[in-house]
Amino acid sequence: MVRARSKATTSRRKKRTRKLTKGFRLGRHNLFRQAKVTLIRARKFAFRDRKAKKRAFRRLWIVRINAACRMRGLRYSEFIHALQLANVTLDRKSMSEIAIHDPVAFDKLVELAKKHLPAPEAKKSEAAAAK
Repeated sequence: MVRARSKATTSRRKKRTRKLTKGFRLGRHNLFRQAKVTLIRARKFAFRDRKAKKRAFRRLWIVRINAACRMRGLRYSEFIHALQLANVTLDRKSMSEIAIHDPVAFDKLVELAKKHLPAPEAKKSEAAAAK
């Protein structure tokens, strides 16, 4: 009986891998063994960096909000805490966009936060001593 060979299947698989490695340099895009290793590595970095991208954007939004808050005499942590007390459920991405593109609306958010800030500790202790 003749041996069955899988040339069509093998060449299709290799062609698919080579297509995925388009744009890689030197032998990494057309030598199958190198292309396979490089593709595994590229996918690993892509998976990792999708998570890192989310972290990087969150950090950027926080920096923008903090800068806008400090211009209005409030720290970022106080601002976020006061908004939580005021039951404002805006996310950091939208607050960052508001801070950049609509300063008047952000001023209103800061005023709302200042209203809901808890009293400072020094004033609490003075009030307790006066009683």
